[in-house]
Amino acid sequence: MIFSTLEHILTHISFSIVSIVITIHLIILLVDEIVGLDDSSERGMIATFFCITGLLVTRWMYLRHLPLSDLYESFIFLSWSFSFIHIIPYFKKHKNHLSAITAPSAIFTQGFATSGLLTEMHQSAILVPALQSHWLMMHVSMMVLSYAALLCGSLLSLALLVITFRKFIRIFSKSNNLENESVYFSEIQYVNERNNVLRNTSFISSQNYYRYQLIQQLDRWSYRIISLGFILLTVGILSGAVWANEAWGSYWNWDPKETWAFITWTIFAIYLHIRTNKNFESVNSAIVASMGFLIIWICYFGVNLLGIGLHSYGSFPLTSN
Repeated sequence: MIFSTLEHILTHISFSIVSIVITIHLIILLVDEIVGLDDSSERGMIATFFCITGLLVTRWMYLRHLPLSDLYESFIFLSWSFSFIHIIPYFKKHKNHLSAITAPSAIFTQGFATSGLLTEMHQSAILVPALQSHWLMMHVSMMVLSYAALLCGSLLSLALLVITFRKFIRIFSKSNNLENESVYFSEIQYVNERNNVLRNTSFISSQNYYRYQLIQQLDRWSYRIISLGFILLTVGILSGAVWANEAWGSYWNWDPKETWAFITWTIFAIYLHIRTNKNFESVNSAIVASMGFLIIWICYFGVNLLGIGLHSYGSFPLTSN
């Protein structure tokens, strides 16, 4: 009873704090940066991290096993992973753009986990025989951590694509407007136009330089996080293969979950190949990473909606009944 009450309190505290953090980010986006407001959001995410950590530890002590046995617990762990990825650059004193991705991701996963859709999974249950193994901690934790890292990296790549194609759209629209205008100008108009160009050159160049720097930072952070996620995904798949051999007598069974995990691994292997190849631009790898964002959700959540295969114990409750 005590553990259940403590778990309930920590769940709502963490969700409330991360909601406040999202509100702070919206205020920063709508108005000029307020002194101390950005630092408050960072501290809020740190508080969220410790609350979710306490929630997981409490459930671990209560259930006597690592809380990664169903969809509810994996969503809580995914939210913890987003918070963990968020605070790493903060302690290294690096200014980054992760907060705009990790904070909404944490509130989404935390909100879905605590919603009424997964109420049946909140209660403690005896582990199925396949999950009563020491590989549970190794395999599932690596997979969920890899999902969190790959999702963050994919969202950064999506942001890179939005900024890049937005610039192309502006250039294309300006060229069309120039074609529609008359080619003849009076001498006075020409002189005024030249003066305006000279006056605005420094502003345009500084604006383009800032956009270029932002694109480079997004590309660099996306590459680093996806590389980390790819390593974790590889370890998770290999450990899962060993566990599958112990539980089911075969290293690979082409289960829907295994198949989509392999597809996810392939997509991000292609991303890393394109990203490290100097013949390709950053936009090419960002497009592949953006495709990976959808593939990850199919692998992690979409397959669970079907409730079929050897991994059906983690299926969505509405389909399993």
